Amino acid sequence: MLKLNYTEVGLYMERVMASLEMLIAQRVMLAMRLSGALCVQPGRASFLLPANLPELEQLEIALQGESNAVATVTPVDDEFVEISLTGSWIAESKESHEGMFLVLMGDRTEFLIYKLWQMSQVHISSLA
Repeated sequence: MLKLNYTEVGLYMERVMASLEMLIAQRVMLAMRLSGALCVQPGRASFLLPANLPELEQLEIALQGESNAVATVTPVDDEFVEISLTGSWIAESKESHEGMFLVLMGDRTEFLIYKLWQMSQVHISSLA
């Protein structure tokens, strides 16, 4: 499973081996112990990747093999594509811009998305 953490400083992605149910249950328990609000709902998340990453073609092939369409790749312009994911949004409220997004997909597709995101981070840091 992929876990996308949206914070005030940006996006951080990681692969987790825990189940969706386990992660949501842990967040509910944490919110209860801290007397905080928690919103869990289905949703969509997206992020940009450079369009010139060679592995994008492999991702598109892997997505065709997925039984359910949890991810799409959409060209934005000559330089970027948008990766859009369907999953579960977990945050303090519906309107929160900071939170956690969880998405379940096949191992190969998950690995490729994570790898492409990591490559884009290296690309961005080399430009700075």
